[in-house]
Amino acid sequence: MALAHDREDALLIWTTRGQGRLLLDGQRRGVGTHNAIYIPARHLFSLDLGRQGVGQVVVFPAGTSLPLPSMPRLLRIREASAMTDLTVLLDAAGREQSKARALHNQALHAYGNLIAIWLQRQMAEEEHAPTRRSAAARITAAYCARITSHFHEAMSMADHAEELGVTPTHLSRVCKESTGKTAADLLTERVLHEARCLLVGTTVPAQDIARHLGFGSAAYFTRFMQHHTKSTPSELRRAGKSHAQAA
Repeated sequence: MALAHDREDALLIWTTRGQGRLLLDGQRRGVGTHNAIYIPARHLFSLDLGRQGVGQVVVFPAGTSLPLPSMPRLLRIREASAMTDLTVLLDAAGREQSKARALHNQALHAYGNLIAIWLQRQMAEEEHAPTRRSAAARITAAYCARITSHFHEAMSMADHAEELGVTPTHLSRVCKESTGKTAADLLTERVLHEARCLLVGTTVPAQDIARHLGFGSAAYFTRFMQHHTKSTPSELRRAGKSHAQAA
């Protein structure tokens, strides 16, 4: 999750050990123990908890009817009762999923509903009221939203900046201020994530992946991947398959 990306599914990440960095809603923040991170579908994010980080992830499938919030949030849970309530729900849902007993789909939906309600209740708490974002954070959030929709198109940074009503220099500056990464860095990470997923998880030819991601040629795509990963697309595909077979 270290590369900036988005997903079709919504996520709830419950961290139980370790510290790290989160990119969400156009802002970089610290993450620690007993943090609940809610990420709606198609919201750009990255999370690096380090080697010592431990947590649980709930995946809410796309199109679910559960009462999920529409906005991303980082909740720092301090009340022991709230921690216990969520832990109990996650453990019960995990047991239901692993045992696959009769009516387990209905049971999982019910637990998902309770988890969504827990999330809504925590967001409604005064201590978790969102703080006012700076102008830089608002522009960065808007740019992150554009990345999720247009990362596979051959658009220049000037094109993105023009759509946001700012100059490319200003866009890069506010992104760096809010996330620690330039506008180009964020876009590059999203493209890299998609490329790696397609190379490792599918048999789509590299030249077709290059075309899908807006590269002018397969050779340019290969140079891009080598520059950022030190490996060619074919080498990444072989390494991914070897890792999957070993697992």
